[in-house]
This record gives sequence, C-alpha cells and structure tokens, in this order.
Amino acid sequence: MKEIKFGLIGCGRISQKHFEAIANIQNASIISCSDIIETRAKEACKKYDISTYYADYIEMLNKENLDAVIICTPSGMHPEMGIKVAEKKIHVVTEKPMAIDLRSADDLVKACDQNRIKLFVVKQNRLNPPIQLLKKAIDKERFGRLFSANITVRWTRPQDYYDMADWRGTWEFDGGAFLNQASHYFDLIQWLMGPVKSVMAYTATLNHKIEAEDQGVGLIQFQNGALGVVEVTMNTYPKNSEGSLTIMGEYGTVKIGGIAVNRIEQWNFKDYDDDDKLIVTSNTSPTSVYGFGHQGYLQNVVDVLAIDGKPETDGRSGRKSLEIILAMYESAKKRKKNITSPKTILKR
Repeated sequence: MKEIKFGLIGCGRISQKHFEAIANIQNASIISCSDIIETRAKEACKKYDISTYYADYIEMLNKENLDAVIICTPSGMHPEMGIKVAEKKIHVVTEKPMAIDLRSADDLVKACDQNRIKLFVVKQNRLNPPIQLLKKAIDKERFGRLFSANITVRWTRPQDYYDMADWRGTWEFDGGAFLNQASHYFDLIQWLMGPVKSVMAYTATLNHKIEAEDQGVGLIQFQNGALGVVEVTMNTYPKNSEGSLTIMGEYGTVKIGGIAVNRIEQWNFKDYDDDDKLIVTSNTSPTSVYGFGHQGYLQNVVDVLAIDGKPETDGRSGRKSLEIILAMYESAKKRKKNITSPKTILKR
C-alpha cells in the first residue's frame, strides 16, 4: 500500500492528537504543516519531525505533493479552507464542527463532490469501545423500542481558555458550548437514536466574557417517537466532571459516562448476549476529554484513501449534528417552544 501523505493546517490545541495519531499509523505521514503564527508551525515541525512548514497554507498546497489535508483551525474557517484544498484535488479531513452554518457546510460538500475528492469529518467518539458496543446493541435491537436518550456534558473552561485566542467563544469562528465542546455528543445522540423531528432549547452566558453561550439545555423529539434531553455546561466547579450518554428502551438501559463517554456505568438488558462479557474490557481511561479515538478515525482515513473506500464519517453525516445544534440556537434565540423541522427552518 502506498504511503498517504498528509498536510496539516492549524498547529494549535487539537493538532497534537493528529500529529501523534498519524505517527503511529503505517503507510501514513504528515509531511508538511501550516499555521498563520509561523513560530507555532516551526515548533510543530521540529517536535513531530515534519519536513516543511508554512505560514500560508495556500503556499503549502501549491508546493507540496499531498494526498490529504487535515484542517485544525477555528471552526468558522473550516469550509473556506476545505474548499481551497478540494480545488487542488486533495482530500479533506476537517475537525468538528465542519462549519458554523449550513450554507457553508453545503458549499464544502459540493466542492468536494465537484472535484471528486473525499470529505472526512472527524467524529472520533463514535470509535470509543463503549460506544461501539452500544451501537451493536442498538443494531441488534436489544433495546426493543427506544424511549429516551440523554447527553450530559459537565466540563469547565476558565476565562483564560477563551482569552488565549480572540476567536474562541465568538459567533463568527467558534460558537459556544453546544457547537464547540458538545458537538461530538450531538453527533452521538443522532447517530444512535436516528433522525430528529423537532427541538427546543434555552442557552445562557453565565460565567464568561464571550459572545456565545457557556451553558445550555435542550429537548429533542426523534422521528421514532423517542425523546431526548441535552445538558451542557462549561461552568462545572472545579474541573471536568462528566461527558455521558444514556439510552433507555423497552428492554434495556445503558449509561456510558466518564469524562468522555469512555466508561460503561450501567448496562442492563432483559436478555443475555455474549457482548455483555465485553463491558469491563471496553472501558478506557483517557487523560483528556478528547479520548483515544483520533488514531482509529485517521486509520480509517488512510484505509479509505488506499482502497477508495467509504469514510467513517463523511460531510453529509457530519452535517446532521450541525443541523440539530443550529436548530437549538434558533429555538433559544426566538424563544420558540418548538421547532418542527431543523432542516426546513435552517434553510430559510
């Protein structure tokens, strides 16, 4: 299998996960990186033994022979950069969320389609072993009818986290607790429970000097009739306390908790299945809320590019959680008790 050569744009906080993951994947390497702060790109280049670095990512695209580019910049920049990458006939790997509005998300998908290249949206938590075990239980219909789902994100972000970069907590480039920190959890709830029919939400900025929200609650009605509850806060004292998902159905109840949906805390089903033996061994102990899923996700990227396969999460799949979050923002903004169709309302 030929080596897949990556470029990376944005050498900030999350890029470390990508540098480390690719270093542990056979037949793959990051050969170049770029950051608008040139010293940061230079430091990453030295630390991770990267061949070249640039302050201008367009220069990197023009000069380097790349198979794919990983985009780790502020969320609002993902679509524009992804489109520029696609126009060079280079595959796109973008961190979450893929955009901060649906129009630019659709523009990115369209650009990738038109240039016949693949778009990967990083949703690494789908690959957490406990989440994989839960997905199997749903696919096997062990729950019977699905009744409800709950996502709880009780993390903390001090003011100096937002002060580190002027884009953080802004509507133009970042969004708030829903769109940035809880994006993966919205992805999980719709991936596991199915399409959403309606949402409603309240958001607030209670403890930080930022434009967007640092706390929010929401309700979801799924097309299958099940109901969902969302609780997200960046105000937990004194540190990150919980990142959990609970699903209840006719014949089963499962809660996956820890700080990053990394530990099975409840696993009860009416009927036994051999998968029940895997409960303890599926638990992980990540040192941060990012978990361990990046390597598995990027391994899928490498495998897909090697055999022209299907991405683990492509642009259309990555867009679904964005739809839900933006519909909740619309509900909170207009103080409407119900939004009957996220897709319809957000495309007005």
